[in-house]
Amino acid sequence: MSDFSKEDYLAGMDEVDKMAGNTGPQPASDSAQGSDSDRASVPATSEGPASSEGSADASAAQPEGESQDQQAPAETDSSAEAEAAVDQELNRDGSLTPLGQAKKEAADYLEALQRERADFVNFRNRSQKEQDRFRQHGIIDVLTALLPALDDIDRIRTHGQLDDSFAAVATKIDKTFEKFGVEKYGAAGEDFDPTKYDAVLRKPDASVDHEVIDTLVEAGYRIGDRVIRAARVVVAVPAQE
Repeated sequence: MSDFSKEDYLAGMDEVDKMAGNTGPQPASDSAQGSDSDRASVPATSEGPASSEGSADASAAQPEGESQDQQAPAETDSSAEAEAAVDQELNRDGSLTPLGQAKKEAADYLEALQRERADFVNFRNRSQKEQDRFRQHGIIDVLTALLPALDDIDRIRTHGQLDDSFAAVATKIDKTFEKFGVEKYGAAGEDFDPTKYDAVLRKPDASVDHEVIDTLVEAGYRIGDRVIRAARVVVAVPAQE
């Protein structure tokens, strides 16, 4: 058996590798240097340090993007609230929810209350008008009953036969009727108005050019525009030539 030679064996292996086209294993130092040179020759692209800066910028700008993304739902809050409000009043089938039914009943009660209030105001106004009319009728009844006595007082006053004590009583009666809105009217020299005066006599008078009251027979009484009794007068008319 021949002696084994390590140098011959390794030399033989180199020949075999060359024939196979393999360069064989390289030293670790050469591969390390090649990797260092490769890293040095690679330009700064988006995958290198520059990309890290870009990612840092992107990460710095990310909060703004997140805030924009957060604003989008905020813009739809109003529509969402409106839909929620509708959902609170209407069911899916269109029927009223308990809240919607309560609102409808409240609106109905309010409308009914407003109608009742309007009816009450109308009733109060009608009642007030009726009270005023009844009050006026009562005054008219009292005045009508006292007209003969009032006419006598006026005749006594016209002839100057009314003493001071009786004149004071007559003045109080006139003031009392004035307090209730009763107005006495009619005097000599006024123009004759057939809607207010009742002519008991007409006499020609050459001194007048139209019909005027010559003598007041009985005074007239009225409340507002309503004539209780028309004044009775003697009318002077123009004399015909």
